[in-house]
Parts: sequence; structure tokens; C-alpha cells
Amino acid sequence: LKNYKADAAAAAGEAFDPSPANIENRTARSAAPSGLTMALLPKKTRGATVVAQLALRYGDEKSLMNRTGAAVLAGPMLMRGTTKRTRQQIQDELDRLKARMNVFGGATQANAMIETTRENLAPVMRLLGEVLRDPAFPPDEFEQLRQEQLAGIEQGRSQPPQVAMTAFNRHLGPYPKGDVRYTRTPEEQIADINSTTLQQVAQFYRDFYGASNGQLTVVGDFDQKEIAQLATELFGNWKSPRPFVRVPSVYSDVAPMNQSFPTPDKPNAFFVAGFNLKLRDDHPDYPALLIGNYMLGGGFLNSRLATRLRQKEGLSYGVGSGLNVSSLDEYGRFTATAIYAPQNVEKLEAAFKEEIDRMLKDGFTTEEVAAAKTGYLQSRQVSRAQDNELAGRLNNFLFLDRTLQWDAELEKKIQALSADQINVAMRRHLDPKRITILKAG
Repeated sequence: LKNYKADAAAAAGEAFDPSPANIENRTARSAAPSGLTMALLPKKTRGATVVAQLALRYGDEKSLMNRTGAAVLAGPMLMRGTTKRTRQQIQDELDRLKARMNVFGGATQANAMIETTRENLAPVMRLLGEVLRDPAFPPDEFEQLRQEQLAGIEQGRSQPPQVAMTAFNRHLGPYPKGDVRYTRTPEEQIADINSTTLQQVAQFYRDFYGASNGQLTVVGDFDQKEIAQLATELFGNWKSPRPFVRVPSVYSDVAPMNQSFPTPDKPNAFFVAGFNLKLRDDHPDYPALLIGNYMLGGGFLNSRLATRLRQKEGLSYGVGSGLNVSSLDEYGRFTATAIYAPQNVEKLEAAFKEEIDRMLKDGFTTEEVAAAKTGYLQSRQVSRAQDNELAGRLNNFLFLDRTLQWDAELEKKIQALSADQINVAMRRHLDPKRITILKAG
């Protein structure tokens, strides 16, 4: 190391307060003529780093019918060449700018993410504008993308998590085939890729891509006025070709099932359990359900499921639960998962059911609730201190027409919760008789 010379000292970041009130005070929101809305939060960061996230929403339930195959190929094709640059030249330019940029698209929206530094943000955004607005759809790249996607599906189609989650999502979300919410089997995904042409992919782009229903958020070290003007220059006249009507999530009261799927020669097995919930995140019980799920399985190693299945009995390598609830529709889902050795399947399922029954019968203690509230609220504070996560939250709130005041009010409700309120809410919404259990191994 005698000849080692350190890099120039990195710019120091500020001591940023990630409270909802401070974030709101620092965030500027505006809109471009196209309809694109923006949330800009400039702050000093270590190394003068900055992140940006862009979401483009498109289509409606009818216009997107039977076009999922083209939609999931259109997004990844954008980074594979413009009329001015090849895929390699795009990557070379990102390397020169010391930046990371990714563009991906799905059935109802496309997303772009940027990580770079203050001095390079403007040229990286111009490159993003070129990628999004001037794609070339080169045939050789399309064929390579198809082969990559087919290889990925083939590799995962017999893996226990893929097998179990595909069946789970199909059962709890029984949408008709062709609907953008329909869960395709690996075989259907392969058939879609093989039957979709480059012309159909390019046509999907022409039919739907635009910024009229988009949201852009930038967080980090940047000049607010410069980036607002640049975003307007790049996307301010990029009108979406068709109207956008959000595709809703529809609650289904499906009958529970308990089924096993053989996956021969796989050393690990996968367990998933859950059911649908009919509520939005403005429901009075939502804060209590958040903390109840955190104590049951969402808090990782400190949760009841992890303590029982992992630490105490050694039945699972990874176990946890999640609660996902819509902000716009009366639709949510409770899900618990575990990875385990196949020979432990009966013990694992029995222990899972016992922990659910024990929670409903005995409830959570005052001490458990106090510790959980502290841990959960701290995790939200930490999340807001991460620029990427904060950008994602601000971007989603642009679409929902919310500010961080919503976070502040939710956290105030969580802080005021008692053990009795949480226990009542969990008993009201979590019915063991409604839980679907699927195992693959």
C-alpha cells in the first residue's frame, strides 16, 4: 500500500431530519404542461449523490386486455437502443457519467430509476429522455431479450417459491385470462413471449407511452430550478396517446384451500398462507393491523412466527408475514411465507396454525405492543432517511395526491394504540378458517 493515494475527500452530507414535517417543508411540488407531476427535495448528501424515480401510468382495463405479453417486453426494450445509440453506447455513457439508470415496464405502468451525482444529473436525465422518447427497437436486441426472458422462466418454473406463489396468486386473484391482473403460469408466459412480435411491442409503446399520467421525484444534491426546467423540457410536451383510467384491485371472497405441489429433487420447500381482506388503508383498524402483523411475522427475528419456527424449533430458514392494503380500493391481503426442509412440512404447518390460534386466543401483551411500536416507528424513520426509499414514497404519494402529513397522522394513531385495540382488530379480520395454505417441495 506504500504508493496508495486516497481519492479527493467526498462532499459531506447534512444531518437531515427524516420527520414527515421536515420532509414536507423541504419538498417542492409542481406540474409540467403534459400533466407530469413532480416532487423535488434538494438536500446535501455525502458524495453529492442524487436519486430520481419516474413512473409513467397508462391504459385502462379494456384497452390493456390481451396485451400483457407486449407490455412486459416493451419496457426492457427501451434500454436496448435508441435511434442515436446502441445498447452498449448507452451503457458506456452511463459509465462515463458514473451513473446507474434502469428502465422497466409492465402491464399498467413503466418506471425509471437514476442514481448519480449532482454534476451528472442533468446529462443522465437527458439520456433518460432519449431512451424513453426515441427508442429504436432493434430486432437483434429483441431476439436476445426474448431468449433471456425464456431462460429466466425456465430456470424458475420448477422452483418451490415460484410454483407455490403462482398457485397462491391465481387462487386469491381469480381474474379472467387476458386481464392485466391475471396471474399467468410459466407455460402461459412462455407462450406469450414466443407469440409476441417486435411489431406488437413497438405498437404497444406507440399506443400507451407518454408523460400525461406520470410522476417524477428527485431527492438528493441538485439544483431545484435547473432540474424542474429540464424535466419540463424533456417531458413537458410528451402527451400520452390514450386516456388513462386506473385498473382497480377487486376483492374476492375465495374459498380456502390446502394443497401440496411436488417439486422433485429440490432440497428446500416453500410454504405460503394467506387470505384477502376487504379494507383500504384509511380503515380505522388499519394501524392496529399493521402492528399486529409486525408482532406476528413482519418484525423478522423478533416476531412470534420467527421465534417459534426459526429460533425455538429450527423448522424454517426464513419465515415472515406481510400485510398489503390498497390506498384506493377496498382490497388487501395477508400473506405468510416460510422456507423449510421438506421432511419438516407437517411440523411447520402445525406450528404455524398453533401460533395463529394462540395469538387470537391470548392476544398480544402490553409489553409486546410497546416494543413493537418503538421498533416499527423507528423502521419507518430509517426508511425515510434512505433517499431511494423516500423518493419512491414521495412518487407514490404524488399519484395518491397525499403528502407526508398522512404518514405523520398514521404514526400518531400507531403511537396511541393499546394492546386491547390491536387484539380486537386482529380477531375481527384474521379468521383461521379463511386461510389458504399452499406448499411446494
